[in-house]
Amino acid sequence: MKLNTKLTLFNTISKLVIVVLFVLLLPLLITKINLGYTDSKLIEQKEKVLQIVKTLGIGNYITDGESYGSYTLLKEEYISLDEVAADEYLDTILNERRIVEGDTIEYRILSHTFKVNKKNYLLEVGKSVSTLDDTSGPLQNIAFQVLVSMILLTILADQVYSNYVLRPLRQIIRTKLNSSRFPYTDSYRKVRTSTADFQYLDISIHRMMETITDKFQKEREFISNASHELMTPISILQTKIENMFVEEDIADDLKVRLLEMQRILNRLKSITKTLLLISQIENEQFLKEDEVNLNEMLHDVQDEISIRLEQKEITCNINVPADVALQKVNKFLLFNLLFNLINNAIKYNHEGGSINITAQKNTANLILNIADTGIGIAADELPYIFNRFKKLKRSLQQDSFGLGLPIVKSIADFHRIQIEVSSEKDKGSVFSLIIPAAILKG
Repeated sequence: MKLNTKLTLFNTISKLVIVVLFVLLLPLLITKINLGYTDSKLIEQKEKVLQIVKTLGIGNYITDGESYGSYTLLKEEYISLDEVAADEYLDTILNERRIVEGDTIEYRILSHTFKVNKKNYLLEVGKSVSTLDDTSGPLQNIAFQVLVSMILLTILADQVYSNYVLRPLRQIIRTKLNSSRFPYTDSYRKVRTSTADFQYLDISIHRMMETITDKFQKEREFISNASHELMTPISILQTKIENMFVEEDIADDLKVRLLEMQRILNRLKSITKTLLLISQIENEQFLKEDEVNLNEMLHDVQDEISIRLEQKEITCNINVPADVALQKVNKFLLFNLLFNLINNAIKYNHEGGSINITAQKNTANLILNIADTGIGIAADELPYIFNRFKKLKRSLQQDSFGLGLPIVKSIADFHRIQIEVSSEKDKGSVFSLIIPAAILKG
């Protein structure tokens, strides 16, 4: 999962937790808000009544000792004023029940006593509790809608900001890692960012790539130089051994030993040549100026290797269109690539087995499949088959150098050809060459 997605997911979950908590607490908050608002209104009405009494006198409400009472048509609000005992004192706001015209109604009641002309009066201002419940629902809906809208806006803002903040990181990955090829020869181009961590990552990756390139180049130089240097003494030893064979007085047991030495030298010479070839390919010492017909080249390989096919009674079927041509390639290297793959398909095949070579086109590329009915490749070895420094069990069983597939990989990389391998133990392997449109003619 991408870092940007993780950050957005975390922000979303945290906001959803806030929403859940808010929804759970919303009724209590709305109730408190309603009570606070109602209480403030009751206090305002009390102040108005007291102001009227102060201005117009208590007679404006009470005459001849009678109490005063007034309520709205729906009995949602009421005001009452009555004379009470001189020692009674009240200044409260409580929920109480009142009977109004035979109906028992619960009110939020403000009770306040005050004195006028040495008489004690009780003022009650009430508001029906049911009206509070009527406003709680709409208020909760409005609050919830506002909250959801704010959450969505903040998620969108988080996404936009995360994209902006992480843009330098994506640029570093794209330009410094995904697009880089060895040997790494690009000059350092600083990624524009104000984030110190990304600046440090940018320069660190560049230094790491330079270090890897340096080690990689030294390895190439060593292989190339060592291969060149080894060829001379190997050739000298081979010549000396060949000269010893022409001597008349050489014993038979010595001839056997010389033959063994010659076989070892031939193996060493073959390995050296292979390493030299890989080094030359990786150093791009070959030109890509040839044009070849793929069907014809496959048949040329088949002809060259026909003796081995006959020895193991293996049938090789080539089903590739005759008009498929490749351009801007190196014919020598491409022949080696196909030769090694078909040679391996023979080497690790069963007696009387078969090799099927087919081609298919997709939207842009050509896929060349080389399938055999051989011993297959173990699943634990499959990731390492192109590693020149790891010799696999099946190579040991066949007394092989284990350098055929590394050569194939080097040549394929040189031509920008991708290789995919699928294999099942004791049932065979399929090597798929994905040939890009850039080297397909027509």
